[in-house]
Amino acid sequence: MSVWRVILSILFPPLAVYDRGCGSILIVLILTLLGWVPGVIAALIILNKQGK
Repeated sequence: MSVWRVILSILFPPLAVYDRGCGSILIVLILTLLGWVPGVIAALIILNKQGK
């Protein structure tokens, strides 16, 4: 997980997971619309899961 992805996931979470597939983008987008913090957490979890 790069520093730029972390910064991007804090500023605009759906854009940080754009290459993880449509499902990830939709989940993060919905969570971001419901509240910014859940969107950031979901984006960080998705990015961290890919790194392992």
